[in-house]
Amino acid sequence: MNDALITAQNFYACLGRGDIAGLLQLLSPSVEWQFVGGRSAPYTGTVKGHGGVGEWFGKVAGCDDIQAFEPRQFLVGPDHVTVLGDERTRDHTTGREFECEWVHVMHFEGGKLTRFWGMLDSEAAAAARA
Repeated sequence: MNDALITAQNFYACLGRGDIAGLLQLLSPSVEWQFVGGRSAPYTGTVKGHGGVGEWFGKVAGCDDIQAFEPRQFLVGPDHVTVLGDERTRDHTTGREFECEWVHVMHFEGGKLTRFWGMLDSEAAAAARA
């Protein structure tokens, strides 16, 4: 099995357990993490390093109560994995739920995730936050 795929699967296993410390161990110390979404989401933007990613997850937890999160398909290349999935999330402020699809693109070097790019259906999320 491809090392990038194994690391990506471990990433989602950590995420499913809420094990952010374990997840951070899969990342390069200089990881670049970018998330594209609606302007109303405080976690839209780019952060770097373990500290930045840890803070990013804190921002997600501060505004979103993720009810279901499922990676559905793994598209594997030699040093990258693109993952398609979906989620059901409740906004903490409005209490409204939204369901949407997402895509994550992960690049790996030396067994560590070096670059992450994520995007979700920002229209569905924005409607729940309005």
